[in-house]
Amino acid sequence: MRELGIHDDRVLAALCRVPRHRFVPPQLRPYAYEDRPLPIGHDQTISQPYIVALSTEALALTPTGRVLEIGTGSGYQTAVLAELAGAVCTVERLPELSASAQERLGSLGYSNIRFRVGDGTRGWPDESPFDAILVTAGAPRVPEGLLAQLAPQGRLVIPVGGRFNQELLLVRRDGEHLVHERLCPCTFVPLIGEEGWT
Repeated sequence: MRELGIHDDRVLAALCRVPRHRFVPPQLRPYAYEDRPLPIGHDQTISQPYIVALSTEALALTPTGRVLEIGTGSGYQTAVLAELAGAVCTVERLPELSASAQERLGSLGYSNIRFRVGDGTRGWPDESPFDAILVTAGAPRVPEGLLAQLAPQGRLVIPVGGRFNQELLLVRRDGEHLVHERLCPCTFVPLIGEEGWT
């Protein structure tokens, strides 16, 4: 990860602590530490470690920060966020994935994560504002509902573009203004929901 440009020591340490092989199907465990996405069922994937590291570094998390994650998936990215932030709220559209991630993360000892099943494009208004928001599915545009839940000086990382190819964006709230920064091209599964794909 350092050779690929990840320099945040806290992020690198978190990646070392989270056992990625626990978050992939048993038959794929031999490939768990390769730098590539892997299928986890239900037409979903676990992101490649570089994208996880890049997204997490861009959020600039603090030990007391509150994070909203859209797309729990297997829970791998959730675990990395939980290593670095004070509290993580994670929303998953598919009940089966949410339940298995909750069980997996509980067995690994994480106690600072709250789970919800629902439309991730709506976020989690009752728990807002959030210091950081991470979306782990590709959206046609940045959902206004998520921007409304971002705290002052907050950061949002989201893949935006077409259904199959996107650009990973960092959106920073700076007072009344939003500052957009392109991080890299990427490919995520589509973000399904009211402010996503149908």
